[in-house]
This record gives sequence, structure tokens and C-alpha cells, in this order.
Amino acid sequence: MLWISLLVIVLDQIAKQVALAWLSLHQAVNVMPGLDWYLTYNTGAAFSFLADAGGWQRWFFTITTFVISTIILFWIGRVPKQDKFTAVSLCLILGGAIGNLIDRVRFGYVIDYIQVWLGSYAWPAFNIADASISIGAVVLILSSFVKSENPAAKEN
Repeated sequence: MLWISLLVIVLDQIAKQVALAWLSLHQAVNVMPGLDWYLTYNTGAAFSFLADAGGWQRWFFTITTFVISTIILFWIGRVPKQDKFTAVSLCLILGGAIGNLIDRVRFGYVIDYIQVWLGSYAWPAFNIADASISIGAVVLILSSFVKSENPAAKEN
């Protein structure tokens, strides 16, 4: 199922290149009520965590993402074939992580371009990779509640 990760990476990188070509930095383009295209660069992690840390965070997040992506790749290889939800969720997370890792290595920051408004509150800008990671995490959590059909799992 690694094709899912590859698809996320490709779509994410294409969308980021389109955003860079068509959008001006920090200039909102309203798409519809509650949704803007908004190009920004995130030097931190989720929700701009450590964005103003002085530069060391680039390499910290690069190394951390590489290590976690490697662990997820091995985890995917160990997921039983019948456990499709877990495999899909991990592939979504992996694809998103690598999509953002590419940005961090190339530019030193992650390109974000989607901004959702909740009333007058602007949700932090994000991208396809971020959405993929979030969806994958939710599916992974939900899949942990699904009863396993694996006979070996019933013995534990």
C-alpha cells in the first residue's frame, strides 16, 4: 500500500509548487466562506511550534521526521495483510511526513497554503501533507478500536 504514500507526496509537492507560483506570501485569497488560500512558511512543527527557535529546529525536525518515517516504514511492513485500516493510516502518515520533510530539507521550512476559518478564528495554515498526517492519525486511532480478525491476536 505504499502507493498511497507516494500519491500523497506527489500531490503535496505539486500543490506546493502551484501555491508558490500563484500565491503571494501572506496574502489571503478567499475561496469560499471559511476557506482561504494563504501562502506562508512554517519553520516550526505543527501549529508553528518552535517556529521562532533560531534555526536549530530545522535540523531537529528533519532528523526526527527521518527517524519516525523509517520506523513507520518498518511498521507498515509488519502490519498483517488483513489489517487494511492500520496500513492505510500509516501510509497516509508516512506520505505526509515525507512531503513536509522534502520542504524542510529543500527550503528550511514547510510550505503551507490552506487556511480554514472557524467563525472569526483562523485555524493555522496547513497543506496536503498536514491533512494526510491528521487523517492518518485519526484512522489509526479508530482502527485500534476495531476488533482484529487475526487469530494470533485473539490468543493475547
